[in-house]
Amino acid sequence: MFANMLRAGVLALIGLAAGGSFAASPVAGGEPVAFGLIVGYRDGVNPLSREETDRGPWADRRARMASAWQRASQRSRERTEQLARDTGVRARSVGEAGRAALLRFDRPMKGQDLGDTMRRVRLHPDVAWVEPNVLVRRQATPNDMSYGNQWYLRGPGDGIPELAGLNLTPAWDVTTGLGTTVVAVVDSGVRLTHSDLAGKLVPGHDFVSELHVANDGDGRDADPTDPGDWVTPTERDNNPLFAGCDAGFSSWHGTFIAGQIAASTNNGPGVAGINWQAKILPVRVSGKCGALVSDLLDGVRWAAGLPVAGAPANPNPAKVINLSFSGSSACSAAYQETVDDVTTAGALLVVAAGNNSAPLTRPADCDGVMAVAAVRRDGAKADYSSFGGNVALSAPGGSLENFPNNLLYATSDSGFTTPGVETYGYKQGTSFSAPLAAGVASLMLERNPALTPHALIERMRAGVRPHLQPLGPGGPVCSTVNNGACNCTAATCGAGLLDANSALQLATGPAAVIQPIGQVVPGAVIALDGRSSVALGGATIASHQWSLESGPAVVIPGNTQALTSLQLPAVEGRWVFRLAVTDSNGKVGSDAVVVRAVAPPPPPPATSAGGGGGGAFGGWWALALAVWSAGLLRARRRR
Repeated sequence: MFANMLRAGVLALIGLAAGGSFAASPVAGGEPVAFGLIVGYRDGVNPLSREETDRGPWADRRARMASAWQRASQRSRERTEQLARDTGVRARSVGEAGRAALLRFDRPMKGQDLGDTMRRVRLHPDVAWVEPNVLVRRQATPNDMSYGNQWYLRGPGDGIPELAGLNLTPAWDVTTGLGTTVVAVVDSGVRLTHSDLAGKLVPGHDFVSELHVANDGDGRDADPTDPGDWVTPTERDNNPLFAGCDAGFSSWHGTFIAGQIAASTNNGPGVAGINWQAKILPVRVSGKCGALVSDLLDGVRWAAGLPVAGAPANPNPAKVINLSFSGSSACSAAYQETVDDVTTAGALLVVAAGNNSAPLTRPADCDGVMAVAAVRRDGAKADYSSFGGNVALSAPGGSLENFPNNLLYATSDSGFTTPGVETYGYKQGTSFSAPLAAGVASLMLERNPALTPHALIERMRAGVRPHLQPLGPGGPVCSTVNNGACNCTAATCGAGLLDANSALQLATGPAAVIQPIGQVVPGAVIALDGRSSVALGGATIASHQWSLESGPAVVIPGNTQALTSLQLPAVEGRWVFRLAVTDSNGKVGSDAVVVRAVAPPPPPPATSAGGGGGGAFGGWWALALAVWSAGLLRARRRR
């Protein structure tokens, strides 16, 4: 009797709350549209939370479980129908959501109506918790057909880990871009009609002034189309302008870079861009055999919105400028003044380290630029990449191992000389490492437009993952002696490997930076190391908090320390540990590390020695590979 009176009193209070002045419960993510409520009943109330015994004449265990679930779900639905009547919720139908109950609204709700309804249901004495039944966006993995070729966009935590990749999968869950950032591609021009760049291009300009270099029949104008930059053997041998050039086909260099940064993404065909919504400002500065320094510097200035004599004002100044060119001499006053001017104008100048396997030259050695070196898929410095103390960080640049799987893949043109049909192609070089950093910087600006060029460099450097040692602890360490493929150091390849997810965290607040762990054996002792976590803007990291997000139960000793260790259970499994850091301003950042425990495979059975079979490609394949390799060598030398 007393219990019934108490229940009636609580239900009366629910009715008062519905019409009173209580504030609605906040709903995560703004104002989502809810199609109903998922309800968790208290222990002892939910029929779906108990194992049912069924002694019927069923053929197997599965049939018995199905019969028991059917009866339990029917009782749950009856309880939920009563819940709807008790709380005054107009229900279209009821059902289940896993082991929870589902109450479907007769019409979608959001905002205040949803908050009031959730509160009424939550106050019911049978209810432990409630959440809105909303559409959940899938994880931002592009559906572009060639995304599988873009290994360098993934990271250590993906299904197929890419230890040197950009780690964009979780970063895209933070933002895929807003369309507010303009990225300039100061290069050979762009194929303006490529379908994967449709809607991405803002009006650019052609700054190639020398007609012999221009290849389009005129000088500077408002058309930044890439007409091709091929050089014939006759031009190389007979024209003094091209005496130092390599004869070769057109590179479509700028088109490739534009696609790396902003190709239309999640649209089915083609490739994925880093910033799904970025705008590309095509600025043509190079033609046959490269770019004149004057054209290059004018193009960079104009890209930043600075005046250039004879050129119209740029109505779409870029906040990020990609310049994938390198010279043969040190930074000059002309280069440094241009870098200083565009930096003061608020534009980050991202440059390629160079493909000379040597110390940096201009513009990568100029102060204030973000110089990007290239690493291979395994994390070693690419054999062609230049290096030095002014390198900010490293990003994948592709290499010929396991051809073509370790190269970079993006938008291109099928024409050997003049434009053909749109296509996609493979490339390698620091020319294509720099756009990866430029794309990540543009995503950071989408989150925080107030970031300065210096702040972008500092935060991207602070968020890197440590350099790998793929050639082993005793392998060659990068230096002027070991300038080919080698194990990177901070003095040669920058602060570390570019990590898009950490960079986006650092765009707005403190970042939890965790040393990766990867795969271990069951029962292993692991270290949870968050000592690289950073706070910016004068703040400091005030506290650390480790927690187990998923996986078999395990105790984390010292869970408030930056560095702690624990022993995993002696079972195979997958654990996700999360670190939350709070800075001295009370801002919180978090990240997670995945640990997989897998038993080592048994040793293979002994086999008798035997001859190995060698494969052979046909003559046409050998010819095609020779032509392709010669083109790569030519492109590498000219850049």
